[in-house]
Amino acid sequence: MQVEVWSDIVCPWCYIGKRRFETALEQFEHADQVEVLWRSFQLDPSYPRGRGEPVRDALAAKTGASREQVRAMTAQVEKVAAEVGLEYDFENGFMVNTFDVHRLVHLAQSRGLGTKAHERFMHAQLVEAKDLSDTATLVELAVEIGLDAAEARRVLEGDDYAAQVREDGAAAQRLGGNGVPFFVIDRAFGISGAQPVEVFASALEKAYRAASA
Repeated sequence: MQVEVWSDIVCPWCYIGKRRFETALEQFEHADQVEVLWRSFQLDPSYPRGRGEPVRDALAAKTGASREQVRAMTAQVEKVAAEVGLEYDFENGFMVNTFDVHRLVHLAQSRGLGTKAHERFMHAQLVEAKDLSDTATLVELAVEIGLDAAEARRVLEGDDYAAQVREDGAAAQRLGGNGVPFFVIDRAFGISGAQPVEVFASALEKAYRAASA
């Protein structure tokens, strides 16, 4: 069985959905037969590359909400995240364009480190409030994952894996995914959003029965 997961590094619900899916997978009797592939998706590809902006300021500008309204909204998300063991830091977080981060994830995936990279970058963005528009920060995180610093820097300075990132986004749309997180099992069963653990568990069982029929 193959599970493809489309998500964006800056998406707080994607990280929550990731944790819920992982819990369901841990409980799944046939987890050893499941391959998970992380696919790229940009929630806001129009956001300027190379610029980090306080996330609450960016959300206020994008939605037209007041700072107080944005604070209340993010506080609610922080509460849900805490339920799955994630301590979000919107107070100090940055809004960034994630195109280059996704390119690094593809590099990591080519080295067998895709899952590790996806987790590390999401944790850096949403929990540690690191500025992922900063090249030095990205290279430092890439090294933590197990990538070569020079290779990571070369990718960031060029356009390696750009086509793969764009193709991931196009593939999601072809499969009916217009938002993230978006989970697709064996290109047959789709799950949109950070659903409860029980929903993921049921989908895994259903897909396994279909694959075994």
